[in-house]
Amino acid sequence: MKFLQSDIAKFLLKVFAIYIIWYIVYELWVMPNGYIDEPLSRNIVSVSAGILSFFGETVFVYDRVVGITGLRGIEIVDGCNGIAAIGLFLGFIIAYPGKWTPRILFSIFGILVIYIVNVARIVTLTYIQAYWPQVFDFAHDYSTTAIFYIIIFILWMIWANYGETFTPTKKSDSGLTPAVT
Repeated sequence: MKFLQSDIAKFLLKVFAIYIIWYIVYELWVMPNGYIDEPLSRNIVSVSAGILSFFGETVFVYDRVVGITGLRGIEIVDGCNGIAAIGLFLGFIIAYPGKWTPRILFSIFGILVIYIVNVARIVTLTYIQAYWPQVFDFAHDYSTTAIFYIIIFILWMIWANYGETFTPTKKSDSGLTPAVT
């Protein structure tokens, strides 16, 4: 039973516990009331439409649906807006040892990265739905999901390797030194 006392086991148990708590809170309270999902999904639709327009497409937006005019659009439903990925990411960051100031700063950075990746995913899926609809299901179900988990893994690896250095610095007589948190 030495494994259960190892740092790896403690980390994995923390991640599992945090994810279970997140899942219960999200599924039973956050998602049903829609206070986060609804505005986030609409924001992603709006930003995606802006990017598609920037690239010269004439787009339509209806509620949580974005598409290229004259073609089928895609709907951003709960679960496709990145909140679950953010919960998974935060579980890894919270469970891994480190000081709280850099942890909070890196969490904000990671949430922004996940948001940007999700917007890029929605733009890509909109193009696929419009111009290559026969591969939409595959792209939606497998490739874009894999990209999310790869990004989360990369972010976690950055935190694991450089988390303590992800903090503001302050000037001292001897030069730059890490801020005390």
